[in-house]
Amino acid sequence: MVDSLLAGQCGDPHGILGAHPLVVKGKKGVVFRAYHPDAKGAKLYLNGKSRQMTPLKGGLFALHVAAKKLSVAYEFEFAFANGTTLRNHDAYAFEPTLGDMDLHLKGEGRHFRLYERFGAHPRTIEGVSGTAFAVWAPHARRVSVVGPFNQWDGRRFPMRLMGASGIWEIFIPGVGRGELYKFEVLGAKGNVQLKSDPLSFMMELRPNTASVVWGLGEYQWGDDAWLEARKSQDARKQKMSIYEVHLGSWMRSPDHDNGWLSYRELADRLVEHASSHGFTHIELLPISEHAFDPSWGYQVTGFYAPTSRFGEPDDLRYLIDRCHQRSIGVILDWVPGHFPKDASGLARFDGTALYEHQDPRQGEHLDWGTLIFNYGRNETRSFLISNALYWLDQFHFDGLRVDAVASMIYLDYSRDDWVPNQDGGRENLEAIEFLRQMNTEVYGQFPGTFTIAEESTAWTGVTLPVDRGGLGFGFKWDMGWMHDTLRYLSKDPIYRNHHHNDLTFSMLYAYGENYVLPLSHDEVVHMKGSLWGRMPGDDWQKAANVRLLLSFLYTHVGKKLLFMGGEFGQRREWNHDHSLDWHLCVSPIHGGIQRLVKDVGALYDTRDALWAWDSDPKGFRWIDCDDSEQSVISFIRKGPSSELVCVFNFTPIPRHNYRVGFPQPGVYLEKLNTDASFYGGSNMGNGGQITTEFVPAHDQQQSALLTLPPLGALVFEKE
Repeated sequence: MVDSLLAGQCGDPHGILGAHPLVVKGKKGVVFRAYHPDAKGAKLYLNGKSRQMTPLKGGLFALHVAAKKLSVAYEFEFAFANGTTLRNHDAYAFEPTLGDMDLHLKGEGRHFRLYERFGAHPRTIEGVSGTAFAVWAPHARRVSVVGPFNQWDGRRFPMRLMGASGIWEIFIPGVGRGELYKFEVLGAKGNVQLKSDPLSFMMELRPNTASVVWGLGEYQWGDDAWLEARKSQDARKQKMSIYEVHLGSWMRSPDHDNGWLSYRELADRLVEHASSHGFTHIELLPISEHAFDPSWGYQVTGFYAPTSRFGEPDDLRYLIDRCHQRSIGVILDWVPGHFPKDASGLARFDGTALYEHQDPRQGEHLDWGTLIFNYGRNETRSFLISNALYWLDQFHFDGLRVDAVASMIYLDYSRDDWVPNQDGGRENLEAIEFLRQMNTEVYGQFPGTFTIAEESTAWTGVTLPVDRGGLGFGFKWDMGWMHDTLRYLSKDPIYRNHHHNDLTFSMLYAYGENYVLPLSHDEVVHMKGSLWGRMPGDDWQKAANVRLLLSFLYTHVGKKLLFMGGEFGQRREWNHDHSLDWHLCVSPIHGGIQRLVKDVGALYDTRDALWAWDSDPKGFRWIDCDDSEQSVISFIRKGPSSELVCVFNFTPIPRHNYRVGFPQPGVYLEKLNTDASFYGGSNMGNGGQITTEFVPAHDQQQSALLTLPPLGALVFEKE
């Protein structure tokens, strides 16, 4: 055992080091063993007395004391050749910080609160302050905790292997919050790697990759009323207008050389902006730690660590708390589909394919240069499901938008060489079961929260409950609506009559799932152009088309999502190095788009017709979806307490005396006209109201002759 310790391959250093009962020459007592590979001498401090210890070999020292019981209340002092000394409590004096239940549940894949037990937790044990470390590395020969506190020397603080669990643990006195650390892992084949903690709660800012001892939050929340009210809510029947944000480029600080705003600075500005525009939720693009600034953040290196670009974990909690106090929910873009190959991360963590598949046909995304989680491994499922619950529990997120679900559920996703499942099919049965289990735990443990799948195929039952054979998500992004609508609006209006189906097709499947309609970050990069840039015509027509698009988004069946900048017609593509072009908002055209978003957001907020029955066919009825020749559509949105008539003219040609059927007789107020001069339009419309007449049209007994403004949308409500 001594030889294995000195060789750096001991899996049970606690069996040698520390204090152990020992009978010497018939004399009961305790033997103390201390180890420091560079020490030339050592003393034991016990009960206020110091005793010189006997050197054995290689920095190992021992002393037998006639003590009656074991205690952690002792210290070692090491002496070095340069005359310096080091005194501290003994890391090997302490019992395991994990229990049998922790090991059992993790092994079964049912430990869904790993963050409470694994990682690095500052603690005080029997009056001694330090940090408890625990990590899973089943094929490692040795795992040591290293950091500035031991000069990154893996010979010191080797961890204890907890039987056949593959879990290593140690309590190190004197190591506290803010200390840098990594795990030095001696792999099965003898290779030594420095690895970040998979459950780091905080990490260094890139390009550095060390974990930071932090522990769970001690933040004093002020959102109790929000959380209590949330428990009884069904998100499908609530308003949901999501503002999608990349924190690093939403707004930069001119006071800090165009640098990032902190979480707390963002709380003051972002929350006010979202509230004033009527957004009910903010969705944060991935804020888990990642190494590459020119990215959205989808190559996560620290799954449990909020990026330190914007501050400490409690600063993120402050941002979310402020959102809740302003009645704004917060959604996290969560990435369980893959992870990067960075040497300091999860890849071949203990020298073997641990979190990923060994076979690259199953374990690698060739397009993205990343690795795929092995969802069939119990411990990996525990890691990911615990991570989902961690963000909901520790940071009070209201929902998770799950990235790249299609890449998870298909074995042949974007690959020619793939391995079929046990039935010979292309479905990833293990990933499917993982998603079902994850959704079951989220909805079971945090009532009122929800999950959203970014799933781009025709998979059936994405939002069907698990007990009915579905994946169990609350919502699914309607990628088809986004692509069809943007394709249609990017065409010159003279050709739109040939593509009318792009506008109407989505209603053929609108109730097959619970949908979120995204105008997302994916559509403003890689030379696709911004929403503004996609629109045809001169600046006036581009602005009119953007206003038309946004009004179509807000009135169509489904929850809403708009990427930052869309609310004022950002002209250029997204750039990670710059903030949005806020100066555009002072111009009449872009300021007009912003005023429209505020007004249509207020209409959405106050009219349940636009959201209460999104998942119920009784909430929508076509008036006319067949006028392709004039590129006009009209429909009714209905809710428990309101009803709206929506009419859209997708050409720059004004339509005078255009007859539209109305559901009831009477006076209808023009609640929205996107061509109003207030929004930068030509101010063509219907004088603020119309009166129906008993002329049947569009299967309605009542109708009215309308003036349809160019590239304009109208919304009417009965007086």
